[in-house]
Amino acid sequence: MKGRGDRHARVAERIREEVSLILQNKVKDPGMRVVTVTDVTVTPDLKNARIHYSVLGGDEDRLAVRDALRRSKGFIRKELGKTLQLRYSPEVAFLYDDTYEKGARIDRLLRSIRPGDDGEK
Repeated sequence: MKGRGDRHARVAERIREEVSLILQNKVKDPGMRVVTVTDVTVTPDLKNARIHYSVLGGDEDRLAVRDALRRSKGFIRKELGKTLQLRYSPEVAFLYDDTYEKGARIDRLLRSIRPGDDGEK
């Protein structure tokens, strides 16, 4: 049967879309311009959502976004409750996603290796 067992994945994707729209259109904090929601994981009972985000900018931008997300957490949860139409509005937790930085570091390391330098002489 289609749809069995993947409800939490569908809800997670919907939360990702809605939080992105809320941050873009409804949160008035100027630090939110540089944030991107990368992934959302929810518990099987749909009561907790872990929202992973990345920030375009430096460390000071990342800290400003972290503080702005902490301040806006209640508002975001309330807006999610209005749009998702679930029995319970999920408790949200924001986690910084450093995957892009790790990928960029690996790319720099690979570029630093000279072509043809395989250690054999």
